[in-house]
Amino acid sequence: MKKIPRSILTICLLASATTAFGAVKSGSFTATPLIGGYNYADDPSKGTSLVLGGRAGYNFTQALGIEAVYDFLSKEKDLSETKFNAHRYGGQALYHFFPDSTFVPYIAAGYSGIRFDGKSMDEKVHGAFDYGIGAKMFLSDDFALRGDVRHIVYSYKSGIMSNLEYTLGAYFQFGAVEPVAKAVTPAAAPVAEPEIVKEEVLPLPVATPPADSDNDGVIDSIDTCPNTPANVAVDDKGCPLDSDKDKVFDYLDKCPGTPIGTPVDSDGCPLDTDKDGVADYLDKCPDTPPGSTVDVSGCIPDTDRDGVPDSLDKCPETPAGSAVDITGCQPDTDKDGVFDSLDKCPETPPGSTVDTNGCSLEVAKQFCDKPSLVAITFDTNKSDVKSRYNAGLDEIGNFMKTFPNSKGTIEGHTDSIGSEALNTKLSQARAESVRAYIINKFGIDGSRISAKGYGSAKPVASNKTSSGRTKNRRIEAVFSCE
Repeated sequence: MKKIPRSILTICLLASATTAFGAVKSGSFTATPLIGGYNYADDPSKGTSLVLGGRAGYNFTQALGIEAVYDFLSKEKDLSETKFNAHRYGGQALYHFFPDSTFVPYIAAGYSGIRFDGKSMDEKVHGAFDYGIGAKMFLSDDFALRGDVRHIVYSYKSGIMSNLEYTLGAYFQFGAVEPVAKAVTPAAAPVAEPEIVKEEVLPLPVATPPADSDNDGVIDSIDTCPNTPANVAVDDKGCPLDSDKDKVFDYLDKCPGTPIGTPVDSDGCPLDTDKDGVADYLDKCPDTPPGSTVDVSGCIPDTDRDGVPDSLDKCPETPAGSAVDITGCQPDTDKDGVFDSLDKCPETPPGSTVDTNGCSLEVAKQFCDKPSLVAITFDTNKSDVKSRYNAGLDEIGNFMKTFPNSKGTIEGHTDSIGSEALNTKLSQARAESVRAYIINKFGIDGSRISAKGYGSAKPVASNKTSSGRTKNRRIEAVFSCE
């Protein structure tokens, strides 16, 4: 920083020799036109700019004030890197020392914005912090000469600028309210006491108190409830209190905390239309049959949550999420005693004895996991199915529908008469005919049933006798029941 100019120091030294008058005034507005210099301590090549500016402020107290700041730096016709203009505007706070004296030193600090105009200047507004000292030399009550020195710091083009500003100005203050001295009132002269004349005092007539027939503290003339029972709390109109606003007085109200707006009976209690012990305004099931046991919401419990109240539920332990009928039980379409959700054979014929899976025990015993002879015969060298054998084949079809997971093979067999190739071909054709009948009539998935012709390879009796050959000419069903 450069040295403070001698002109400012000279003013400060002259202050001690000046006749005392003037002072900083609390509540005053201030104005200061000024002139000075702005030194670029961070870059001596820029020289010193002329400063023209002004301050406008207000003194809250004699010690503390604020000012608005405006400075115009230089004024060059031809702008260049070393010739440029600048504007600084912002605000500052001042603290005065010895504000009642003619010479008033002070400190100041503030914040402002600086914008430069010139070649190579970015012409942006830069925030700047400033602080410094100053002094006011009063020449009259409201006029003083003023000197200031400020250190100004701001960021410019990625660097920190540190500059010095010094100014001289004429300080004016005005608008302060002068305290008004209180007028002193002279003491009043003593007044002679008048002579007291005793007069005869007559007794005043005794007024009759207003009537209060029910002794509730409210006189009859304004009592809108004149027959209130004794010791009952009343309002300012003489009526018993009704705290819950249900139109039943507190001293008669058996349910004093009824919510406002709730319909009540003559005792002040909420209505319970279905007499289930749950007031109507809380009852989510207002039509519960008389005598029913209900929960806190006024509804009959539904333990298994199937939508059928326990009192009507014939199957009170239905698994969660199960579809039920009006009795609370799961459907049993084929009426075999096994619910549809558990029934693996949902189309069991009526009257059938079933296992726990809902499958017919009789049918299972006949076809499951063992070869079963099918009651059918064919004409010589023929494979077509005659209608008189449909009933026997229908048993297989019904079995496969009853046991939807069953699968197996229709096996064809012959006796040993004829060539083995012919017998194998004939037995295959007969097995295929039976398979096709079952698939077409009962809609069985073809992947569940196959056909196999064994010819004479698996005899069950001797082919040397007529009865033995008859037993060997057969159709068998071999199924597994999963």
